[in-house]
Amino acid sequence: MKSLYSKLNSLVPHQTSREAITLPDQLDEAANYIKRLQEKLEKMKERKDNLMGFERPNTSPNSGAMVGLKPPQIDIHEKGSALEVVLITGLDFQFMFNETIRVLHEEVLRSSMPVEGPVLGHGAARISERLKKFVF
Repeated sequence: MKSLYSKLNSLVPHQTSREAITLPDQLDEAANYIKRLQEKLEKMKERKDNLMGFERPNTSPNSGAMVGLKPPQIDIHEKGSALEVVLITGLDFQFMFNETIRVLHEEVLRSSMPVEGPVLGHGAARISERLKKFVF
């Protein structure tokens, strides 16, 4: 059992104090460290979901209400030889805006390659499908 305590204690970062810490204090320190890691992980998950554009309830202890993000909207219209893309997002969806620009850039490069026959209709459908799959 002592080896398990020792192993647990070696995994917990310590302050630079040279004093010997009692076993109950070591266990309290390890438990507090684990709680801080769990809180940090939850915050990172929320941030990731916000960047990815997912709606996630706010589970902070300060607010009992569910706070969600407004989902993004995308409208794609084909106008002759042009494609109009309207993306409406909040500040929390900057990643989605950047990814939309990247997808459009890839498709423009792909459509500028020489091929035989009409490609625009097929290209517009593919762009529309890729963007809608990404947004929704």
